[in-house]
Amino acid sequence: MKKAAITAFYSRLRDANPAPATELAYATPFQLLVAVILSAQATDVSVNKATARLFAAAPTPAAMLALGEDGLADFIRTIGLYRTKARHIIATCQLLLEHYDGEVPAARAALEALPGVGRKTANVVLNTAFGQPTIAVDTHIFRLGNRTGLAPGKTVAEVEARLLAVTPAEFRRDAHHWLILHGRYVCKARRPECPRCLVADLCAYPGKTA
Repeated sequence: MKKAAITAFYSRLRDANPAPATELAYATPFQLLVAVILSAQATDVSVNKATARLFAAAPTPAAMLALGEDGLADFIRTIGLYRTKARHIIATCQLLLEHYDGEVPAARAALEALPGVGRKTANVVLNTAFGQPTIAVDTHIFRLGNRTGLAPGKTVAEVEARLLAVTPAEFRRDAHHWLILHGRYVCKARRPECPRCLVADLCAYPGKTA
């Protein structure tokens, strides 16, 4: 996709949604971190249902650590891989209290050193909680980047690097949200809704739906 088309692509998404936001429910960077860890292989809807109860009972690292793995598991058992996630979150709470006074660090290396936190999770937290111009590539954004021609790549890392390279600075802060929402609700995996797509004329996908 050429530079002018990329600018038009983002401009249209911005005009339709000037203040995009994550669909995960949270009140603090810590709660966002927990929600993103839980969202791996799970829907935001299922995570929000679980965290509504969880965050009311344990809104801080100290309170969540006090639940223990079994106590935390009781709150999140409706989410896939809940026992592994409970173990990671409890260990993360311990590290946050020991090394960061219970605060979530705003540095990539520190975030990725936490149990259960990979590059994608770190990118979401850095972007959403701290306003850093990162782009977390999930399955939706990976598909969209390749399908549209915006940022083709064979791996998540390639698509992320390409997106960061081609996305104009004015759009980089919110690009993650625009792309994930577009991929989730319009540029769907099985049958993209091309007739109602705002950027269909800019898209290189040859199999557009009628």
